[in-house]
Amino acid sequence: MRCSMKLDIIANELNWKLLTKISLTKIDIDTGYSGDLLSDVLANCEPGSLWITIQKHKNILGVAAAKDISAVILAGGIIPDDALIETAEKRDLAVFTTEETAFITSGKLYRLLKKDGV
Repeated sequence: MRCSMKLDIIANELNWKLLTKISLTKIDIDTGYSGDLLSDVLANCEPGSLWITIQKHKNILGVAAAKDISAVILAGGIIPDDALIETAEKRDLAVFTTEETAFITSGKLYRLLKKDGV
């Protein structure tokens, strides 16, 4: 059984910096996916997931749209260019950055989502 949590609560708990100006309060999250190979994310990421990556080029927006990804978390302090942020906002896609590695970010997200689960 999965636990679900609002994206704004997750982001606050894990100290992620929101780069896009969109509302997070209505977005429910129950899983995430960590990967940098776009074809792997296309093949394996579940719709509605949080995607943790170090990729910052515009193709991540196409992958996020194709898989109906709820948010992208750029690990390792990665900051995309302004054009990516603007396009993500137009698509209503939350994009965050965190100084932590993808490994640490994935572990913290898993622990937070599963603290009341199995």
